[in-house]
Amino acid sequence: MEDHLPRLITDLGLILCVGAVTTLIFKRINQPLVLGYIIAGFLVGPHFDYIPSVTEEHNVEIWAKIGVIFLLFSLGLEFSFKKLLNVGGSASITAIVEIVCIVTVGYFVGQLMNWSTMDSIFLGGLLASSSTTIIIRAFEELGLKRKKFANVVFGILIVEDIVVILLMVMLSTMAVSQQFNGGEMINSFIKLGFFLAVWFIGGIFIIPSFLRSIKKYLDDETLLIISIALCLAMVYIADSAGFSIELGAFVMGSILAETVYAEKIEHNFKSVKDLFATIFFISIGMMIDPISMYEHKWAILIITLVTIFGKLIFTSIGAIISGQPLKQSVQVGMSMAQIGEFAFIVAGLGLSLGVTSDFLFPVAVGVSAITTFTTPYLIKSSEPVYNFLVKILPAKFVKGIDTYSSDTQHIQDENKWNKIIKQTITTIFVNGIIIIAVTLIIKNTLLFLLTDWFSYFGSSLVCVILTIIICIPFIWAIIGNRPKREIIREFWDESNYNRAPIIGIIIIRIILVLAAVIFIYNQFFSSKLASIILAIGLIIFMYLLSKHFDQFYNYIQKKFIYNLNEREILTQKAAQKKIDDKFQYTWDNTHISDMIVPQNANFIGVKLGDLDWRTKFHINIAYIKRGDRILQMPNSESVLYPFDKIGIIGNDEQIQRFEKYLQIIGETPPENNQVKNTDNITLDKVVVPQDFCVLEHKSVGWVKDTSGGIVVSIERDGAILYNPDRNVAIELGDYLTIVADKKNLKSFIQLYHLK
Repeated sequence: MEDHLPRLITDLGLILCVGAVTTLIFKRINQPLVLGYIIAGFLVGPHFDYIPSVTEEHNVEIWAKIGVIFLLFSLGLEFSFKKLLNVGGSASITAIVEIVCIVTVGYFVGQLMNWSTMDSIFLGGLLASSSTTIIIRAFEELGLKRKKFANVVFGILIVEDIVVILLMVMLSTMAVSQQFNGGEMINSFIKLGFFLAVWFIGGIFIIPSFLRSIKKYLDDETLLIISIALCLAMVYIADSAGFSIELGAFVMGSILAETVYAEKIEHNFKSVKDLFATIFFISIGMMIDPISMYEHKWAILIITLVTIFGKLIFTSIGAIISGQPLKQSVQVGMSMAQIGEFAFIVAGLGLSLGVTSDFLFPVAVGVSAITTFTTPYLIKSSEPVYNFLVKILPAKFVKGIDTYSSDTQHIQDENKWNKIIKQTITTIFVNGIIIIAVTLIIKNTLLFLLTDWFSYFGSSLVCVILTIIICIPFIWAIIGNRPKREIIREFWDESNYNRAPIIGIIIIRIILVLAAVIFIYNQFFSSKLASIILAIGLIIFMYLLSKHFDQFYNYIQKKFIYNLNEREILTQKAAQKKIDDKFQYTWDNTHISDMIVPQNANFIGVKLGDLDWRTKFHINIAYIKRGDRILQMPNSESVLYPFDKIGIIGNDEQIQRFEKYLQIIGETPPENNQVKNTDNITLDKVVVPQDFCVLEHKSVGWVKDTSGGIVVSIERDGAILYNPDRNVAIELGDYLTIVADKKNLKSFIQLYHLK
């Protein structure tokens, strides 16, 4: 019976059983599960003979390849291109300085140990990234996640992820050519940048629109299947274009990360990712050879020291260069001194391509294990290290770093000229990418299909016409999508020196439009004169119909921007609706209700401030009516007497609770419990306008004194503060619930332009 069971199933069962045991053990000892999976792989691998081993390693390698695809897809879901843009200059500069330095040092350390060129290059590559998992776990255990330096660390990790993905593409290219060719590498990076831009722009324009169109069918199961299908489709496209499958998976994940379904996809996909990622890391562990690790123990020790001290020093230097204070730079540097999951992927890539030695992976595992255990201790010792540096470094040097940091942090915002340049470059780059992509796609696909029905000339003519029709909005955008006329006019009138750059930009745009049309024409025909005539004629045609092209391009641009920001737009709408619902609920339920003070109440003659009913019952007293006399807005010094009629401000629940309290402490005439609201007192909600500054930073006490009323509640950022203290400051955008005399409140609202 056992012979009929496929080996793949028995191997998978063995892998998961051993992986489950090591997972429990490593959870129990509070260590990263990745190391547990690698140890599990060693136990079921060919180098450990005391338990059954995997029999068909080739099948496991296929599962592992799926695992790395899903692992990178999941990483892409957590990544966001907007998140990268929001990281800020300090984290980006720090990450780039650290990566360049540690990769270079890693390469030369490999050479000093007489390793081959490819082993040395891959050593530098696997040292490039730190472990997100280990750092986050250490920050949580030490309670440092909210510290300022932690935000810089998280930004560096984001930059590292994208840089290491690009590094893997570069290493794959070098592995194929077996040499470092500067020109070839530059061409590879240009090609990579072009395809990344095409995939991202096309993906953001198409995929969110597609998901919206099938919204009513997207339950959890359907969304999971579609997301995996999109992932594998992009993997196929990347592989066909000559890039790594890991890059394709990461790109599709990052595109889906910009959609409204990102969190849902990530949640649904987690179990699938965990399963295949476990198999991947176990397959990595199967490559561990203890004998090889022992033989290279000195290499492990040396590279561990290089990792700890190299990443610590280079990250700290990068942080200082980026403008971080010395203390924060040291804290950042000592948080990044380890290697993590990507090191295994890079080392595994070298083995799978057959360009690195077998010992490189066990060395990576040994270094990762040691630096994992040292990370928490390094983070904890960052402040003592900073104090030590302050003592031994010259005071002038420390002061110079602080001055440099302070100056860097106060760089002024970009001026109008920078905005014009930025918009111009963005417009030219994005539309240029689209024009080139559409042209090449039509040339490499449609042209060959049409030659079966038409002559080559006829096929080329059809392709030229179709390409221009598709690209004409984007060609027009290069010259037509410019900053607003008011900005240009202001910049033009500001100085005579500004006019030459403006004219220069216009000329450059016209030249680029001519170049775009000539490029399209020359992909199918070779006549330069005809292409120039076509370009000039097209410019005249676009100018005559510029209004229509502007409208069409604006529609495309708005759709792209909406797709890119759909998550934030819907999140803001949901938050606003939640706030509005809360306001509506509060408004509908807050009112004034009259009650009678019981004859034998134990609070007779006690000051209202001492009773503290605002805190106990969340109610306010709008007035006290004693015979024919009405005391409006009583203060904390006022006292109550038997049979006083009091106006209680609150919602239904708060008033009901207070009424029960009155009934318990004394006998209240039932016919007088609920009477009509007093006509002169009103309850109203007002908004402090965002563009109104008089009330900003004024206190609740000032509002009370000025309006002669009571501030019942303040709603700010979706949170409601009932019965605020006199010292609470008023901020722009606050919603205030005020009870006061009708005439006084109306005057107050009109005087300070409240809504």
